[in-house]
Parts: sequence; C-alpha cells; structure tokens
Amino acid sequence: MRENSPQKLDHAATGPLSGLLVVSIEQALAAPLCTCRLADAGARVIKVERDSGDFARGYDSVVHGEASYFVWTNRGKESVQLDLHDADDQALMHRMLAQADVFVQNLGPGASARAGFGSAELRARYPSLITCDISGYGEDGPYRDMKAYDLLVQSESGLVSVSGPPGEYGRIGVSICDIGAGMNALIGIQQALLARERTGCGSAVQVSLFDTAADWMSVPVLHQAYAGQGPRRVGLSHPSIAPYGGFQTADDETLVIAVQNEREWSRFACDFLGDPDVAQDPRFGSNNLRVANRTQLDDLIRQAFAAYPRAALEGRLQQAGIAYGAVNSTAALLAHPQLRTWPVATPSGEAMLVAPPVRSEHDTGRFRAVPALGQHSAAVRAEFGLESAGAPS
Repeated sequence: MRENSPQKLDHAATGPLSGLLVVSIEQALAAPLCTCRLADAGARVIKVERDSGDFARGYDSVVHGEASYFVWTNRGKESVQLDLHDADDQALMHRMLAQADVFVQNLGPGASARAGFGSAELRARYPSLITCDISGYGEDGPYRDMKAYDLLVQSESGLVSVSGPPGEYGRIGVSICDIGAGMNALIGIQQALLARERTGCGSAVQVSLFDTAADWMSVPVLHQAYAGQGPRRVGLSHPSIAPYGGFQTADDETLVIAVQNEREWSRFACDFLGDPDVAQDPRFGSNNLRVANRTQLDDLIRQAFAAYPRAALEGRLQQAGIAYGAVNSTAALLAHPQLRTWPVATPSGEAMLVAPPVRSEHDTGRFRAVPALGQHSAAVRAEFGLESAGAPS
C-alpha cells in the first residue's frame, strides 16, 4: 500500500486496510456500501460529491434529520465537493488518484469516462491503481444503457418471480441487488489488492447488479434448464424441501421450521408431533415424497402448531432438536437479544447502527463519523493542492 503524505486531517484509523487510500465517485447504495466496508476495515475513503451531494442524502430524514441509507453506508468517509467538469477540480482529482490505491465509481454508463476518469485510461496513467466500476447491467450488451434501480433488477433477473406467496408479485423488502453488488465489488477489490501484492500492478474490477442477481438465481435457472420448470412462489415454504416453512401458533405468532434430512424427520414426527406412525407413513417416506404430499403434511403440522402458544412450541422444538426461527417484525429485531449495535456520530447527532457483520480483533465498538456534505473539501483541497502536490503528470 502506498504511503500517503502526512496531513492534519482526522482520518487516522486502525485495521487491516489502514494506509489504503480509496477515492470514490459514488451515489445511492451499491458503491457507497462497498467503500463503507473498506472504511470500516481502516481504509481512508474520500467520497467525491457534486454540489447537490449524493442524492441518497435526500431519501428520507429519519435519523435526526439525516437519511437512513446515507448514515448506514457513509460512515468513516471524508466528503469533498468537486465539479468534475471544471479544469481545476479535474486536476485536483488526478492528484488524489496519483496517490490512491483504489478508485470506485457507480455513475451512469460512460459518465465517468466522459468526465475524463474512465477506468482504462486511469489504469494506463496510474499502473498500480485498482479501478472498480459498478453498473446496472454491465459494460456491454443490449441492456448496457438501461436504468437499473434495485426493483427493476429484482424484476428483470427473475428474483421477484420466485419470491413471496402465490398471487400478486411483491418487492423483496430491502435493496438486495444493490447490497449484493456492493458486496461483490468489495470481494473483487480485495482480490485485486492481493493480486497487486504479488505483481505490483493494479487491475480492473467490474460488477453489475444484474450479474449479481442472476448468480443468486442459479438454482432456479438450473431447474428451468434441466427440468423444464423453475420453482413456484410458495411463500414461507421451500420449493424443494418439506417440512420447511412457516406455521401459525395459538397466539397468532409465526414460527418457521426446517427439517433437512431423514434423521430430523423422524425426530420431528416422533418427538414433536408425538406420532411414530407419521414417521412411517409412506406418503412422507422421503423428502421428495414429502414435497409431493406437502398439502397433507402441512395440514398435520398446522394442527399441532395451533394447539400451543409460541413459547411452548419453541420449547418443544428445542427439545426435539428441530431448527426453527420466528417471523419477527422490525420492532422485534430492534429488541432482539442477539442484535449488536455500535454508535456513530452524524452531522445532526449520535445514532446507533447495526454492528459490522464481520467481527475481528480490530473492532473498536464504534463507527467513524458520517460526514456532512463537503465537510472535508477545504482540508482535502489543501492536502492535494498545487502548492503541496505539484501539477499532475
């Protein structure tokens, strides 16, 4: 990793990626989530914003007046306002990139290249730079220029067609394609960093929301290609495993159970349902048979669940060694005993965020702050200005 010149900026951090400089022209969710994870790991991330800022700043105002999406994905970064059509700001951007390890962008197709920051040109100019382009449908193909917001990709990729109950289609409740693309971009950047350690050369990483979603659809696609039919929408049930799904308790809660093999099936029938005859019923003698006779099997389970409140059923399922989980609301998740949170400073006050999903010995128990729009513009301009950095080559 490159040695960055010492400055007065408060960007000191510890972690496995400390000393790494990331410059990102980013908006909305996929790229900001990727660079947020890099910042969490100790990288210095300079977020380049237009005068109006990342439009995700205006998605809502629920966190002390700040947008929930922005608070979640922009902690630990520096915000710099630049006009990439201005010659002086273009020169400043190049001086940052001359010292950067990673460049990330998720503008519209071709926008970064039109502004003079196409990845191929940047890698030719800065051979050790790693570039990451995040797009909707990829860099080529007939859909290259299509707008690709999360719900559109959920639909185009077929995710919506295999999710939810029969009947009207429904959106998956979080921006899952954006999130997945951001995580794939992170993986690609980490692989490129390892390759650079060996070769000294940077490389290109390209990630699209559609490729991400299509990869997740591999099992339904294989069913379609080789069995002639993709999975049906079955709500909380599993299309190819039974019993695996949600059942209502006597106190109107929903518990989801999962029986994965014949040993568990026998325990479930004998110890939970209390009926050894069900375990030997020829209709339920294998997973394939249980799926074929799911209606009759689910009727038996519904009767058993309807007789007990949630707490009693959880005790019986635990005693039988059967995997289960509750269908929790967001309020129940917020109060969940397993949920970990860390504090984060925002421009409008301290908030609590869900703690990082990856735990390590470098954890601090607190996120670095979420920046105000342009908060670090003056300091970064001074750091990378002509008087301190010289003209770009």
